Amino acid sequence: MTTSRSPLRLNVGFLLNQPIGSFRDVRFEADHLQLAPDFTVTSLSGLIRISRTPVGLLMDADFTAYIPAECVRCLNNYVQPLHTTFQELYAFRNSPVSDSGLIVPDDGNIDFTPLVREYLTVEIPIKPICRPTCAGLCVECGADLNSEPCEHRAGIILED
Repeated sequence: MTTSRSPLRLNVGFLLNQPIGSFRDVRFEADHLQLAPDFTVTSLSGLIRISRTPVGLLMDADFTAYIPAECVRCLNNYVQPLHTTFQELYAFRNSPVSDSGLIVPDDGNIDFTPLVREYLTVEIPIKPICRPTCAGLCVECGADLNSEPCEHRAGIILED
């Protein structure tokens, strides 16, 4: 059985013996990436700055991606942008464990997929709206008020 290499996996061994304060910026790009069985993103792009510290490797990350969504007002499908930034410390085995419990693996290969999935999931809106001015559907006849006028809603101002 062959397993495909994750595009968010990186060998950080090149920084393990570098002086404290050394860093490297690493860019990530993926047109289509399945982060979990029920979580697929498109146009993922990100940058991680990996910095050598006395106790481990500090990751400063910035990621952007897009997911399909359905507007809660008009029920139309649209593409929802997601953006996240995070900072995590991967501690060395002989150092005190970081708050997150992340440890630099013995082989130096870190898969950032779980972290990116976790932080992007938090950015998914609870009530996705296709655009701030979305008028929604008429509660009487179900007409999409963004594309057609409705006699039931004449003169009514929507409030958020």
